[in-house]
Amino acid sequence: MFTTRPELCGTFGMVASTHWLASQTGMSVLERGGNAFDAACATGFVLQVVEPHLNGPGGEMPAVFYSAEQDQVRVLCGQGVAPAAATIERFHELGHELVPGTGVLAACVPGAFGAWLLLLREFGTWRLEDVLELAIGYAEGGFPLVRGIRATIDRTEELLATWPSSRNLYLPAPEVGSLFRNPTLAATYRRLVDESRGGSREEEIERARLAFYEGFVAEEIDRFCAAEGGLLTGADLAAWRSTFEPAAVFDYRGVTVCKTGAWGTGPAALQQLALFEGFDLSELSEAEFVHVVTECTKLAFADRDALYGDTEVRLDILLSAEYSDERRALVGDEASEEYRPGFGRLPHIRDAPAAVGSGEPSRGTVHLDIADRFGNVFSATPSGGWLQSSPVIPSLGWPLGTRAQMFWLEEGLPSSLRPGTRPRTTLSPGLALRDGKPYLAWGTPGGDQQEQWALHVFLRHVDLGLDLQAAIDAPEFHTDHLISSFYPRGFAPKSLALESRFSSRTVADLQRRGHDVTLWPPWSLGRVSAVAREPDGLLRAGANPRGMQGYAVGR
Repeated sequence: MFTTRPELCGTFGMVASTHWLASQTGMSVLERGGNAFDAACATGFVLQVVEPHLNGPGGEMPAVFYSAEQDQVRVLCGQGVAPAAATIERFHELGHELVPGTGVLAACVPGAFGAWLLLLREFGTWRLEDVLELAIGYAEGGFPLVRGIRATIDRTEELLATWPSSRNLYLPAPEVGSLFRNPTLAATYRRLVDESRGGSREEEIERARLAFYEGFVAEEIDRFCAAEGGLLTGADLAAWRSTFEPAAVFDYRGVTVCKTGAWGTGPAALQQLALFEGFDLSELSEAEFVHVVTECTKLAFADRDALYGDTEVRLDILLSAEYSDERRALVGDEASEEYRPGFGRLPHIRDAPAAVGSGEPSRGTVHLDIADRFGNVFSATPSGGWLQSSPVIPSLGWPLGTRAQMFWLEEGLPSSLRPGTRPRTTLSPGLALRDGKPYLAWGTPGGDQQEQWALHVFLRHVDLGLDLQAAIDAPEFHTDHLISSFYPRGFAPKSLALESRFSSRTVADLQRRGHDVTLWPPWSLGRVSAVAREPDGLLRAGANPRGMQGYAVGR
């Protein structure tokens, strides 16, 4: 089967991410003796610099990983919480029925920095100064601007022009391929290093955390939000900590799939897998495969939209054989127009106008997967702090995130806005085990499409037997028959987006079944990357060619 690139194979290390500079950064750390966690931190910080339209220091970072030393899977939560002043009543007083998709009102505590530091302290071996070296170098010396950044600036230029610090940094729009610099961001990173220098590695990391969450960064955020009418304060930052958590898991065809808890969308993948157990996907035609997967997706996401949030979620029920049998019986030969959870209630969908810069970018978020020679495997999906969604803080060189738009300003829902809680995010890294040992790490950017595009690659690899690169290259699809997690929270019943590489026969079959099919350009859906580890120590990797950015490297 033709693939755009070979599936990489080796024994030393593999790094796959959404940007070639980040992938090579991670590999350079492995080459210099670092482990997967050192490499992940360095890769993540470079992604903040080179993909500022898709993530930044003001955003968040969930990860799932396997530690060879501890012989266990952990989830790393770098999802910040809503400010103490962020109540439903306060937003209603300000005239909002939905949390806005842009501006400082939608900011949660920036979680990415704290999460990277916690990972580095507990599982890494390098000092923070060394981990940040290449990120500082690219911010200070410049990096080649990718087409996605220019397209984002062009699309939101009118909004950016209203924010003086954003205008000064990004306008006039730089040319694609030109060297772009963010010296203020470099200075922020460098000051964090300088203020933390001295003593043990762990002491330096803790001082850097304090400088960010209780020191000069928190003070600047507090001052900026107060001036701009935001709710986030320095006290909110000081009160927050990144955490390690157990993974939500499901055993599927001999593979144990590990995801975040239901404060993320990960369990929706597990619910889909529980439904797929009633089908032999390898025996289905292409149209039947797309139809069955799409109908199961609708059922899982209906439960997500009614039941998930930063609260106790009965995954034991949602993943049980009895419940899955009941839900699977709803899958018929025709596209369903229903959107019904198994229990609970759905939010009220409001007819809100779209706004420039709101929501998540169409290729939003970044992703990275790493496997090292020591047996560690890591997957993370950093996001938020997008250049187009909130004004750049002049003294720091980056904007806050807008993840609070995922809360509902409606009482009584698991995902209703409550101070100090996490928004029910879309971010969903993945890890899979075989016989208790790490087998696969994978994921993608893409908002509500993450647990569609990434899961399709998993199914094509595990059920259909494609290698990682072939599974990534296969024609993609998704449905928006779900309540959008982003402002203005739309819903598109029976929708089905297909890359136009699907055969005309498949398209006609799906239309006959009642799907509202929209054909997208041939290579336009998904940005999946993946790494795998075989029992004999052989490492594999693949990365998405779409968007002309993602690369896997390794040897």
